[in-house]
Amino acid sequence: MAATRSVTKSYAGKPALNPVTLDIRAGEALGLLGPNGAGKSTLLNLLCGLRTPDSGTVELFGRSPRDPLARRQLGTTPQATSLPPTLRVRETVDFVAAHYAEPVPTPELLADFGLSDIAAKQCGGLSGGQQRRLMVALALVGNPRLVILDEPTTGLDVQARENLWERLGEYRRAGGTLLITSHYLEEIQTLSGRVVVLNNGSVVADGTVDEIRSHVSVSKVSFHTTLPPSAFASLPESAGVATGPDNAVTVLSRDADETVRRLVRDNFPFSRLEVHTASLEEAFLALTHRQTPVPEAAHAREEQP
Repeated sequence: MAATRSVTKSYAGKPALNPVTLDIRAGEALGLLGPNGAGKSTLLNLLCGLRTPDSGTVELFGRSPRDPLARRQLGTTPQATSLPPTLRVRETVDFVAAHYAEPVPTPELLADFGLSDIAAKQCGGLSGGQQRRLMVALALVGNPRLVILDEPTTGLDVQARENLWERLGEYRRAGGTLLITSHYLEEIQTLSGRVVVLNNGSVVADGTVDEIRSHVSVSKVSFHTTLPPSAFASLPESAGVATGPDNAVTVLSRDADETVRRLVRDNFPFSRLEVHTASLEEAFLALTHRQTPVPEAAHAREEQP
């Protein structure tokens, strides 16, 4: 569906993407994760044809993303919304739909995204959440083969976010392909079968949620202590330290056994020790603290037709 081959991109001499090679296969849902400045938006802009690479190649449906014929099969929602303030919601959907040969009927699309009640409202009078719902609806109006969503549920309440997840799930079950970035890791876990982690412009992990969690072998070591959290930040196995109520500290550890041994050996004062498997969010944190990519075996994915 889309691919990059050894793509690089810099801004004012500062690298945003190191050589990045990525395949997006038909029918999959790919979650793209990375801290701010990792290169996520740059990569999406390259795939959408909004930017050109400094080196390497980008393909969208076997063509250049700059080719309008390729982009007619693409739906996208950028991170920053930009809607014509004086057009009404229904008019905006009709306008975008007119660019496609077989669009979703406007009444159906408005109903799917809970926009029917505000169809006559001007876009300039919409709330931030309503704008986000409309932007995602516009990404799907043309029955695209691939949808690229950059932070699609920012500003939505819990119910609206779950409704949007349900709609995107329907798109996936109908055979659509999805590429999504999000700061809500629950969203990535809900919608994506495959996760790619970017850090400092490079791919540091590529696999399922379970593969990424298991590969980094990161665990939570939680306990209560009279020492400040900074006392545990320098532990060699630590990928981060969080605090909780009542002097609770959680060390995100790449080697939980060694962390516990060190607490005992170095006579750290602690009580109520617990060790838990890390979540996707904590595995992500560990990966983005790591300076080198995971071994190549974790990148190997079975080719699909």
